[in-house]
Amino acid sequence: MPSWLVPLRSALDHKQARVCLLGAHGPTSAFAVTLLDRLCRHSHDCAAPWVVLTASDESAERIFNDLHFFHTLMGQSVEGLAWFPEWETLPYEATAPHVALIAHRMTTLHRLLVKPPTILVTSVAAAMHRVIPRLIFEEAVIRFKTGATFERESLITSLLRIGYRRVSVVEIPGEFSIRGGIVDIFSTAYSNPVRVEFLGDQVESMRLFDPATQTSIEKLNEGWVLPAREFIRPLQDQDATAPIPPDAEWRSPDLYETMDTLFDYLGSNPSLALDQPESLKKACEAAWSKIDDGYLRHVDRDIARPYPSPERLFLTWDGIQQQITTCPMMALEPLAAPDSSWEPTFSFSTQLPGSIGLGIRGTAFTQTLSLLDGLRNEHRVILVARSRGQVDRLLALLREHDLPAESWNPSTWSSERAGRLPFYVLHGDLSVGFLSGELRLALLTEEELFAKGARHKPQPKSRTATFLSSLEDLNVGDYVVHVQHGIAKYRGLKRLSVQDFESDYLILEFAGGDTLYVPLDRLNQVQRYSGAESHVPRLDRLGGTSWAKTTARVKKDIEEMAQELIDLYANRELVKRNAYGVTTTLYHEFEAAFEYEETADQLKAIADISRDLESTRPMDRLVCGDVGYGKTEVAMRAAFKAVEHDRQVAVLVPTTLLAHQHYENFAERFAPFPMRVALLSRFQSPGDTKAILKDVAAGTVDVVIGTHRLLQKDVTFRHLGLVIIDEEQWFGVKHKERLKQLRTQVDVLTLTATPIPRTLQMAMSSVRDLSIIDTPPAGRLAIKTEVVRFSDKAVRDAVLRELGRGGQVYFVHNRVETMERIGAWLHQLIPEARMVMAHGQMDAKPLEAVMLKFVKREADILIASAIIQSGLDVPTANTIIVNRADLFGLAQLYQLRGRVGRGGDQAYAYFLIPDEGTLTGDAQKRLIAIQQFTELGSGFRIAAADMEIRGAGNLLGKQQSGHIAAIGLDLYMQMVEQAVQRLKGHVIEEEPDPTLQLPVSAFIPEPYVTDPHHRLSLYKRLTACTQVGELALLHGEIQDRYGPAPEPVERLLEVMQLRTHAKRLRLASLDVHGQSVTIVFQPKAAIPEPAVHRLMDQLKKRLKFLSPVSFEISMRQSDWPSLFSELNAILQSLDLCDTKTIRTDATGS
Repeated sequence: MPSWLVPLRSALDHKQARVCLLGAHGPTSAFAVTLLDRLCRHSHDCAAPWVVLTASDESAERIFNDLHFFHTLMGQSVEGLAWFPEWETLPYEATAPHVALIAHRMTTLHRLLVKPPTILVTSVAAAMHRVIPRLIFEEAVIRFKTGATFERESLITSLLRIGYRRVSVVEIPGEFSIRGGIVDIFSTAYSNPVRVEFLGDQVESMRLFDPATQTSIEKLNEGWVLPAREFIRPLQDQDATAPIPPDAEWRSPDLYETMDTLFDYLGSNPSLALDQPESLKKACEAAWSKIDDGYLRHVDRDIARPYPSPERLFLTWDGIQQQITTCPMMALEPLAAPDSSWEPTFSFSTQLPGSIGLGIRGTAFTQTLSLLDGLRNEHRVILVARSRGQVDRLLALLREHDLPAESWNPSTWSSERAGRLPFYVLHGDLSVGFLSGELRLALLTEEELFAKGARHKPQPKSRTATFLSSLEDLNVGDYVVHVQHGIAKYRGLKRLSVQDFESDYLILEFAGGDTLYVPLDRLNQVQRYSGAESHVPRLDRLGGTSWAKTTARVKKDIEEMAQELIDLYANRELVKRNAYGVTTTLYHEFEAAFEYEETADQLKAIADISRDLESTRPMDRLVCGDVGYGKTEVAMRAAFKAVEHDRQVAVLVPTTLLAHQHYENFAERFAPFPMRVALLSRFQSPGDTKAILKDVAAGTVDVVIGTHRLLQKDVTFRHLGLVIIDEEQWFGVKHKERLKQLRTQVDVLTLTATPIPRTLQMAMSSVRDLSIIDTPPAGRLAIKTEVVRFSDKAVRDAVLRELGRGGQVYFVHNRVETMERIGAWLHQLIPEARMVMAHGQMDAKPLEAVMLKFVKREADILIASAIIQSGLDVPTANTIIVNRADLFGLAQLYQLRGRVGRGGDQAYAYFLIPDEGTLTGDAQKRLIAIQQFTELGSGFRIAAADMEIRGAGNLLGKQQSGHIAAIGLDLYMQMVEQAVQRLKGHVIEEEPDPTLQLPVSAFIPEPYVTDPHHRLSLYKRLTACTQVGELALLHGEIQDRYGPAPEPVERLLEVMQLRTHAKRLRLASLDVHGQSVTIVFQPKAAIPEPAVHRLMDQLKKRLKFLSPVSFEISMRQSDWPSLFSELNAILQSLDLCDTKTIRTDATGS
């Protein structure tokens, strides 16, 4: 325990104490507060909570995370910690605050009322902002309890009033949906939505469920629904349930008589920890200048109803002082007390790891280890790893270097152990490490261990971006492809009664008004039609020959094209190289020195590449990951492995600027290791270039990075082992031919954010290996995307909003000849902004100078052509405005948008379209697609949409594009896949499709699943089940999502169960007439003879053979339950290949 702790604690006992703790900076502030709180809890003498006030939201979050870490370290509960963030919107702008932030704020306010935290962290900006009056907030909270009664209409009213939106499926906080007796609410109180089941008006059960899979996570006995907006109209208001406008929160003072502050929610007088009081005051003044500026800019947005004046919504610094005058306060200062009024002062002396030589870039790991080993003489050394996997890796790494190491156990904190202690490794999130001589403690993060920059933590994974068109989003009137009959129009789902039994059918309309009713167990024969852009397909005739001719023609061409692909890749299969060895200690060190936490997708891609390298076949893998999702790290790991095995690596990038950026990244990561990275670029002098080429040929350069200059004849390698191609879509055909030759000899790794349709198809057609990274990295927010008509006001507002928060702006204008004019117009519009200009026709040197100026923040706006789309990183540039967006391709728009949002700030993309006239159909589709795919990681789906819009004509020329128009994308892909498999020598068996004639009504009733899209989706999933176990899981999910299954749904699952057995037995048909069942096998089916003999023994005279592949069985009873159980048993006994699993399923069902 430090010597200052007890005296400081007793000095704080006086009501208006003003004490100061020196040496508090970074994590030491959080450490001091944790120790004080712990002392307090142990002596049971404090009821008052702590409030920690910081200058910015970032520092509040950092202190909150550090507090979390120290509580875990000492084995204290983290339940008592809370953080109250500020909105991310600029004052008075017309967008609603991010719902995740509102959720966080509401949860904290609710906790302050229900179960007050012991430590609350907040920023001065959040403390200034007045909040919903406490009484109104308490009255607005909805509490569900099992057995409680709610009148349906008043529940809907309450939800709408507190800002919830009614939807068909809940996906994000602030949404609710109602299906029969089931109410789903994504309450801002939980990180998952709540499903409440009613019986009449009474709550029968409640549970949290996963919105992606719709499956239950845990049961609740009570649940809270907190407001989804910070604007709650009085109940008696006539528009209490009207949608809340996006800017409503700024009008709060007009709605309530008085507003409360955060301090009004704190019950007892708290103790305050002020993180550098002077900087708090400055932060408050800076916030006020932004508030005044925003108010003056937007006050006339609605002249009839101007916004209430800012002082009614925000506190001044004096206002905050008044709120806290009676509280005991502690100033946290790094060096000296703010002034003489802060008395007494205590000092907490700590050292930064850098002061003893730890964490300095370029330090070899062995040197770091000897420093650490020295520390163990005097300190307890604790290493902090960011992920659980990294804990094991660090323990292994230390043991590989013969150093004692064990996992940290919180009980160790209080224990006294003599002698040299082992290294301790702990999983946690600490901002920076420190050493304390007095406490004999050394806390070190991975940054200090491996000497690297600030680290980042990934946010929970986004919903996986699925993209192959499914039937779920099929609307009446859409074109579909029936595999056997051709192209038709979808006319909806219809329930028909056949021989007195009901079932649902898909209605397809063919040419001449012919209608085909597709039974739902045949859904797999219907696909959504997606052809080339704006192509309206011709409907086929039912029973006509044109469809058979079309598919035959396409099939022939596909066979030829597949042959070409196969030849290229067959050469790869034949070539052998020496396999790479398994991973080494050096590789582990390189891996551990990565400053981000790897996302799950990244780890999978890294594992895929390691597997490729450890085989004897040259690698050809496409890594498809969104802009900034960590593809480069994946490539670096591969490069490191190659260099370790004495092979050279060439990294090919499309632009010189990107080459420089990659060079800096590679050089920094490879610095601590004995490996040389070089750059080949047109900005170098001929002498430099010559020297580098000589070294590359001699083999003294391990990794060389450059543009297509690397592909020229004069570049020779001593032992080239790996080529990494970044953003392949920017290389021309000639370069690709040269690369194609390389492909058969060396390992090739291609990185791309939007795979061009050709590469996408090759990967999907199992010719190339594909890894997809679509988990966003640390704290990324999806980019807000708007398509707007060109106007001075739109551009000025967008630019000023970005400059107002200290950021930079890209303005993309793709016509070099009119760029000067645009520059002059922008200068006139926003005279205060500093502008620079860049385009591809500039000479290399000035272009580089302009770009560097922008990167170094010496300019606010970069006016550029599309040259910027290939990969520059400027974390402070978070707004992009694209002029004439209708003239860009989808992949281009996507790449451009990916230039912003590289930091953790909310980024904005504005696509300007002409202010008059209409867009072409293509352009409109592209802009709709880019607006819809705002979710992080949608690059892959963008490629699929691009494929639909452009047609995949560039797979191997124009002809193929026509084929996609003729038969639709899904069927085309299926045929390519099959052709490739056939040529590879795999036998492709037709998918068995038995016909079932059963005397039962089996369907999903409308009242049970009201949304036709969902019904169709469930039918599709049921048809796709290949095992009885899958049906059991799906049955559980349906019950969970829609409530107890009605009779027809139970029957449907039974029919599907029989169908599953029939498919596995390769039956042609299964026909039930009265009490007899006819079973017919397909001609090629392998009839299980022993099973048939067993059946003959069992059934004796009830079994009658009709032909070698068919027999008839007379059943004991004709009612469906008896029929089903007997039929199921018969099919199971025939289906010997899977008797065990089926036995268990059968007994369970």
